[in-house]
Amino acid sequence: MGRRDFLGTVAAAGAVAAAMRSPFIGPAEAAAGDGSEIISKSASELAVAIRSKSLSSRAIVEAHLDQIARVNPKLNAVVQLTAESARKEADEADAALARGDIKGPLHGVPITIKDTLETNGVICTGGTKGRANYVPKADATAVARLRAAGGIILGKTNVPELAGAIETDNLVYGRTNNPYDLACTPGGSSGGEAAIISACGSPLGLGTDAGGSIRIPAHFCGLAAIKPTSGRVPRTGQFPLPLGARNAVFHVSLIARHVEDLALALPIIAGPDFRDHSIVGMPLMDPKAVTLSGLKLAYFEDDGMATPTKEISAAVRDSAKAFMDAGVKVDESRPPDAGKAGTVYFDMSRGDGGAGTRAFLKSIGSDPISPLFEQALTHSVAPAMANTTDALAAFVRWDLFSNSMLRFMENYDAILSAVAPFPALPHGTSFDEENRKGFGYAQAYNLTGWPTATVRVGTSPEGLPLGVQVAARPWREDVALALVQHLEKTFGGWKRPVTI
Repeated sequence: MGRRDFLGTVAAAGAVAAAMRSPFIGPAEAAAGDGSEIISKSASELAVAIRSKSLSSRAIVEAHLDQIARVNPKLNAVVQLTAESARKEADEADAALARGDIKGPLHGVPITIKDTLETNGVICTGGTKGRANYVPKADATAVARLRAAGGIILGKTNVPELAGAIETDNLVYGRTNNPYDLACTPGGSSGGEAAIISACGSPLGLGTDAGGSIRIPAHFCGLAAIKPTSGRVPRTGQFPLPLGARNAVFHVSLIARHVEDLALALPIIAGPDFRDHSIVGMPLMDPKAVTLSGLKLAYFEDDGMATPTKEISAAVRDSAKAFMDAGVKVDESRPPDAGKAGTVYFDMSRGDGGAGTRAFLKSIGSDPISPLFEQALTHSVAPAMANTTDALAAFVRWDLFSNSMLRFMENYDAILSAVAPFPALPHGTSFDEENRKGFGYAQAYNLTGWPTATVRVGTSPEGLPLGVQVAARPWREDVALALVQHLEKTFGGWKRPVTI
């Protein structure tokens, strides 16, 4: 499908939706009217509504297609729409339920998928021109697991080229806008996911995080997200496939408007697939079983490298107080090496100065590359290390950083901090020198591999969302989720954008 044809399909989706309603309509659907009640529900609520037959899967899918048609022309978040297959699968889900068959926890619930995760029969570009028409023949493992649990894919969402930037723009699909301010970026690299979920076009999304790529968009767009422990979720079917010395920083991750949806979907996508050798079959514990009183948490406002805005500092302090009020033992204490995270992260990417990446892109026909990715190569992986010894030494510093962080975490169950020291940035500014320094807050936990969850706790003077992140010990996603769920309950979490 060409770009012009795709845009026409998106625009037409809302117009044809009313004529294609399922005959199975529950009383709640009739009350929903324009679907606004449906699209504001969490994935968990939608799953319950489908199983109780108060809502049909078809009506839920149609409501989200209507919303995509309404907001996507402003956002450019959904770049491949799978409307007809979504309708067909919704009808099949309703028919199965009528027979008493439930496929799984997401039976009939719509979802969206980041365009770096392969989807059988649906174009997956990775944001690069050489794959503009590439159609995978199999789903990525995490995608297949969500489908097997009953999830229905509405479409693929936009990314920067090779998921290589904190903004979302590429030469295949163009730029994605933030639903709270169209002049700002939704972040990257899971920017399309964040934008469409915040704007109620999807309740739940699958993304990735190699340097803040799920948490920064969640912060910029007022959402909840989790980067699981490194080794928890297979990366099979991710493009580019994480291989080599840096592969541990790459995490398949989840993003939603509500923390409960992260807890719902994480057990579905976790566990070995016998394709990704790095995945460990560790037990996944239940956030509902976590008792907050008795936990010990450290927090810091400033990582020593990039000073946050006063509103973000206040958001961190307010979150720490909310934990204290819940019986958590809270210390204001910063890991000694916190400020080194950004330098360590970028140094281990600079071995060849980006020569290998450029050669790879040329080999798949991605010539030219996007201006945004050119900035990424210039600022993030250049200049090259002087020699092999220096390149290898960067990985030694990674180990030293991780060991230092682990020693600090010995005394705590979790660490609270900002996700980034600023709210959503204006388009085109993420590689400005001062802004680049701010991404170490997120990159620290790609280096350690620890589970880290994000939630909205406030609003900037400009009306932009403000989030915080909570990192827990390895394999303790339950602790991270329980803590951010408390913050969501205290501060209200996601708030619907008013600009679109």
